[in-house]
Amino acid sequence: MTQTGIFGLGTPEHCYLEFDLRDGASAAELVKAVAALTGPLSTGGGVNLVVGFRPELWALVEPDGMPPGVRGFTEPIVGIEGFQMPATQHDAWVWVAGGDRTAVFNNTRDVVAALATIATVAGEVTGWLYEHDRDLTGFIDGTENPSLLEAAGVAVVAEGAGAGSSVVLVQQWRHDSDSFQELPVEEQERVIGRTKADSVELDEDVMPPTSHVSRTVVEEDGAELKIFRRNTAFGTVTDHGTMFVGFSSEQRRLEIMLRRMAGSDDGLRDALTRYTTPVSGAYYFIPAVPALARYAPEEDD
Repeated sequence: MTQTGIFGLGTPEHCYLEFDLRDGASAAELVKAVAALTGPLSTGGGVNLVVGFRPELWALVEPDGMPPGVRGFTEPIVGIEGFQMPATQHDAWVWVAGGDRTAVFNNTRDVVAALATIATVAGEVTGWLYEHDRDLTGFIDGTENPSLLEAAGVAVVAEGAGAGSSVVLVQQWRHDSDSFQELPVEEQERVIGRTKADSVELDEDVMPPTSHVSRTVVEEDGAELKIFRRNTAFGTVTDHGTMFVGFSSEQRRLEIMLRRMAGSDDGLRDALTRYTTPVSGAYYFIPAVPALARYAPEEDD
């Protein structure tokens, strides 16, 4: 069974926490502490909880439970023209999502308190849904997302080591909204590769090869390499952007997308990266519920 919060669409309030192990604490202690969260907090107050670990940390406690090719974001993605995507890997990730800001806040506070003796908070970002499904650029975000009927096939390891698990890429992107909004709408649409009003993909004869669509929609052997996005907005009027949260059954899909955005291999950089800057980047392994439950305390404990 996969962690169901991955597919909990429609929740408007979010908090993303990253943790680092305290000196002297072990990987097993952190996994046990996080596993203890997932019972009461995953349904308390109408919130969803999704938890993940640095892949190398999970491998210490479950060496036979890791899918192939899953590893931490330890080296920056280096693109052209000096563009880079930073590597800011931490040890654990907790995503709290719900329909009410108070419930999300209270549950987030409980998570921090529960892990306080094992791990320190390395990062905390509050997110929310902007105009239901739009990015702060004003464009619809996630048009290519698979439906919920298809999402598990895209985001979840189907069989073998780590069956029922997922890999998530978490990046914080800070927008230069003033520069982007100064562009005529037609130019904004060429940057994105879609119309702004209704998110219709531009025709091939006018689609720039550097548009966001051109760089992130990837086909392999005639099939699109899809991921499942759960992005939200973050920040204030003067400092804001997108929390990119992308789930996949294969980490390589996410890595291919990032390298294409940076222009690392073919010299074509995603035009959107001229108006938004990545300030963080990490991969987390999202264990299946039964794998995590093995480390949860017994009910009588």
